[in-house]
Amino acid sequence: MSSLVIYTDGASRGNPGPGGYGVVMIWGKVRKELSQGYRKTTNNRMELMGVIAALESLTRDGLDIVLYTDSQYVVNAIEKGWLWNWQRTNFKDKKNRDLWERLIPLLKKHKIRFQWVKGHATNEGNNRCDQLATQAADNGPLLTDEGFE
Repeated sequence: MSSLVIYTDGASRGNPGPGGYGVVMIWGKVRKELSQGYRKTTNNRMELMGVIAALESLTRDGLDIVLYTDSQYVVNAIEKGWLWNWQRTNFKDKKNRDLWERLIPLLKKHKIRFQWVKGHATNEGNNRCDQLATQAADNGPLLTDEGFE
């Protein structure tokens, strides 16, 4: 079976400010979109929340996933191994510890390759995620980002 393709994006109107994430997941001919807005958060938190929301929505483990994001923060932390160093040092002086700790067990459930894409460019999946994220931030309903507020 082919890989699950996931696109994620996060947005924040002000940093901090109202924010949201958008997700597009494609498995063969099946397509699913997710989004959620938050009343006060940051762009990096929403980038992470998009990845987390996508992976938490999966109903089985062991999937081969290609995840596209325009967040170098997320891609570099995982693909360059920074996350595992941060975990070893108990996330000393690192922001968004709550989300990184929520993400770690999800990463271990699947074989995931993170790919960076240029934001606000020609990538249709990334552009749709940006639309979903900004609509969620602008239109709500807006949840409380418990780890931030």
